[in-house]
Amino acid sequence: MLDAKIKTQLQAHLNNITKPIQLVINLDESKKSIELQSLANELSELNSLVSVSTTQNTAIRAPQLSVLGEQSEINFAGVPMGHEFTSLILALLHTGGHATKASAEEIEQISTLTAPLNFEIYISLSCQTCPAVVQALNLMAAINPAIKTTMIDGALFQNEVQQRNILSVPAVYLNGQPFSHGAISLADILAKLDKNHAGKVAKQLNEKEQYDVLIVGGGPAGAAAAVYAARKGLRTGLVAERFGGQVSDTLGIENFLSVKSTQGPQLVAQLEEHVKEYDVDLITAQKAKQLNTENGFAIELESGAQLQAKSVILATGARWREMNVPGEQQYRGKGVAYCPHCDGPLFKNKKVAVIGGGNSGIEAAIDLANIVEHVTVLEFAQSLRADAVLIKKARSMGNITIITQAQTTEVVGDGNKVIGLNYRDHANNEEHHLALAGIFVQIGLLPNTDWLKGTVELSQRGEIITNSHGATSIAGVFAAGDVTNTPYKQIIIAIGSGATASLGAFDYLIRHDQAQTEFAA
Repeated sequence: MLDAKIKTQLQAHLNNITKPIQLVINLDESKKSIELQSLANELSELNSLVSVSTTQNTAIRAPQLSVLGEQSEINFAGVPMGHEFTSLILALLHTGGHATKASAEEIEQISTLTAPLNFEIYISLSCQTCPAVVQALNLMAAINPAIKTTMIDGALFQNEVQQRNILSVPAVYLNGQPFSHGAISLADILAKLDKNHAGKVAKQLNEKEQYDVLIVGGGPAGAAAAVYAARKGLRTGLVAERFGGQVSDTLGIENFLSVKSTQGPQLVAQLEEHVKEYDVDLITAQKAKQLNTENGFAIELESGAQLQAKSVILATGARWREMNVPGEQQYRGKGVAYCPHCDGPLFKNKKVAVIGGGNSGIEAAIDLANIVEHVTVLEFAQSLRADAVLIKKARSMGNITIITQAQTTEVVGDGNKVIGLNYRDHANNEEHHLALAGIFVQIGLLPNTDWLKGTVELSQRGEIITNSHGATSIAGVFAAGDVTNTPYKQIIIAIGSGATASLGAFDYLIRHDQAQTEFAA
């Protein structure tokens, strides 16, 4: 399964294994079992400390690969290739004694968990968000013998997916009960398990010294701002819910200069590695609640903590726009989805709809058409807004129907999951119903500025208005990236605007500090 080049690269990594690892494969008669056994055998050939055995235990999932250490157990139900291949390699390294990237505080917190914790993580191999969740939980299992994890390929174990009504990934179960849906960081997982942790973190954050520059948001704009600020010798902080932002959920990136092709998670990892090369205080799993502008600046967080700063750069990005129709929130994650790459495999051989006829909508329809039975695209306008090449491709596929002048009016469900949607035809004002299993919403972005209303000046679309220096309507407060009124929402533009805002903040601090010094004299 692995070519010679990959084996050579892997051997260098697997040389870091210092403790014995046993790979136990639970087999059935499927083709996937053969693939999994082949994968395990190839990995074991790269390090003598890795051994392989097989079993046929009908009491557990098959095919399943168990990575067993001296006291740890990490399972992969399915063949962990695609985005999850890295999860498998990290599981081998951590089980084999190689140090994790968890902080000393996180390791201590993981080690003190005493109750048995059995995590099951339902994923799809095309999901970009899933590996980070799998890897965070696997890391915990490698550290604490009381923790066991199992990655489950939802496309392969359809019966379980249907029984548990899983219609979005990653879906995490703890000891048989729902634990989380969607992206969740190691810090967030630990906070959920340790109810006293949030208070401890808030106390620590309150005690931090004032920053010269505090960046709110961890996407490309925030990362660029952090690097530029730190290089200027400024005391720099970056606070975000998760590092990477929406780029973490992006599949293919082919227009980032100097990098011919990459994927969101890989770019995020590179951005984080670059930021960590500098003296940046990186704070994640924290959401901004309010910007206070009295006596300098303070960012109030939802955890109750406050971070003080001499200047602020707002880079909170944007989120998927919602339809705002009855049933959307009720069935979010139960058939209403926003990431076709992540959740598409869960709708194999079913009928779905894509809302939106722009590039993202038509691209989603094309991708889904290779998995599902049929895709119906609903576009509000009279014509599609996507590029001609995408429209031509979509129309050439036999299982995509495109309906224009269609306004979705309601998501219809049976109480547990989506069973259809209602829409109105603008041409004749007639009402229609579509029987569906899934609805993928692709109608653009909304800036994350709800928490800023009444402070900085916003456009009619809710975007932060900035000038050519990245400055906002408040002196000392700057903004960058998709959260601003920049006309084009692109990764490379966000990075440039992050650098601009950081340089603008540096210029402000020089002049502001000089004015204060002259006034004091």
